[in-house]
Amino acid sequence: MLFEAWSYFLYLSSLLYHAIVPCTFPEQLLANKVDRQQFLGKWYFKAAVSHREADIHKFSVFDNMLFIMEETANDTLKLSGHLRMGDDCMKQTWTYHLQPGREDLVLEGRPQRRTLLWSGSWANCLDCIILQEIEPPETETDSEDSLSRFMLYARQKHVNSEVVTTFLKRTACNKMGKSVTLPQEREFCA
Repeated sequence: MLFEAWSYFLYLSSLLYHAIVPCTFPEQLLANKVDRQQFLGKWYFKAAVSHREADIHKFSVFDNMLFIMEETANDTLKLSGHLRMGDDCMKQTWTYHLQPGREDLVLEGRPQRRTLLWSGSWANCLDCIILQEIEPPETETDSEDSLSRFMLYARQKHVNSEVVTTFLKRTACNKMGKSVTLPQEREFCA
């Protein structure tokens, strides 16, 4: 009897806590209004989350990833990825455009993809940034986006493990329970 009463108390406490302290969401950084200079340079990939494994499975084959953001022209950013997979290093480049009246980045060749910027302070990391990639449903009858994932990047190779843990907990609270973190056991590619 005491055990049942205790379990009911814990259950009600949990419900009350979530009613008072609901899931939080990161602060959006509007791509067309932020100081782009603060985002140029090196970024280390830390984790990716989604509500579907298919949105993040490609990250699981990598040991580590280093990205370099450069501004190549007005309203154009180039992201160069140095990706370590086993003994192999791969390089990939993406070009993003900032467009007037839009708060997201537009990926060249994938205009339907929205790339939103979020403050890393949500993961308790002032030297981090969170990117969210979203693509609309493939057909009009589909009820969910065909791509929806959050990715955490840090300025440092190594961050406190609490940063990634906080990121994973906060995204899980928002129904993003599938995650990938990279082992970072090998040397970074350059």
